[in-house]
Amino acid sequence: MRLENILALTHGKLLNEPFVNSFENIVFEANKVKRGDLFIAFTEEMIQTAILNGAYGVIFDKPTQISDSEIAWIKVEDVEDALKRLLRFRLIEKEVVVYECNEIILKLALQVVTEPNFIVLNGDIKSILKTLWHVENKSVLLFCPEYLSRDIFVNIEMLQKEDIEPVTIMEQTLFETSFIYNNIFYERQLISPFFIPYLEELLYLFTSMKINFRIKKFSQIDHFEAVFTNKNFEIREFGTSDKVLIFEPNANLIQNEIIFLRKQANWAKVIYVIPYQDEQLPHAKEDGTLSNIHYYKDEKEVMNILKSNNYHFAFIAGVDKSILNKPLPLKQTQLTLDFMD
Repeated sequence: MRLENILALTHGKLLNEPFVNSFENIVFEANKVKRGDLFIAFTEEMIQTAILNGAYGVIFDKPTQISDSEIAWIKVEDVEDALKRLLRFRLIEKEVVVYECNEIILKLALQVVTEPNFIVLNGDIKSILKTLWHVENKSVLLFCPEYLSRDIFVNIEMLQKEDIEPVTIMEQTLFETSFIYNNIFYERQLISPFFIPYLEELLYLFTSMKINFRIKKFSQIDHFEAVFTNKNFEIREFGTSDKVLIFEPNANLIQNEIIFLRKQANWAKVIYVIPYQDEQLPHAKEDGTLSNIHYYKDEKEVMNILKSNNYHFAFIAGVDKSILNKPLPLKQTQLTLDFMD
């Protein structure tokens, strides 16, 4: 890529008058730089290594001493933003197709084996940017805007929600589903029936884009996550105790999960543990008949509520299972409870 194009795309400022005017490749790791490459310097420490390996140019955003006037020194406002600008151009060149999804579909997609040209974008921004830079031509990308900014991409497709081929559920519990899709039987997958509509969207994407896929065995994602415990709140193997804690940290899912739990576990004693006066969380009330609502202000109160009540299932909103790894409160008091009538 020519130097003037790099400057235009990154909005960078050339600090010297180099002898070079083009680059073979753009590289992010100094030890992988070869003669003729342009090095993206996330940190100043690796610049000299890149130069010794033959870099023809350096993009950087921190104050840096120019040590070799023959190569191009390109100062940008922000290295990450500059790289995003370069990526937008590169992805257009490579004719990639980009689909946006929610975090549930993304986490399900990470558990499905697919072809190399289907990439689920997950991880820290540096690893994602490196993955994108080396993506194959005409690849299909799946990303979640909660984890990765939309501004990396120019054209974004949305997953189809209507007229998709449904999954045929053969057997189900609250946390497991046996189903058939495309005449293949998937037995006792560790995916709640609540998430089957999300799975249907993902599978339809594979089918419509003619992406080969293979489902081996789903494991629980960290939503509507069932944790089986003993009376001391020590975690036990899945399905081996009669006390189940269901964790949901995502406020957007809570209302529908409560409705699902009420319908599917109407035989059980269920308590609902909800953050107190949190405007971002829905009031867990469907039709005025929901009881056994307990409000908490902090994680200590969550544990007090769990220790002070009898139940088969405790639906706990706003936190995840990591609270079980923290010491239990020494003094246990009965929480003053609010109920929704």
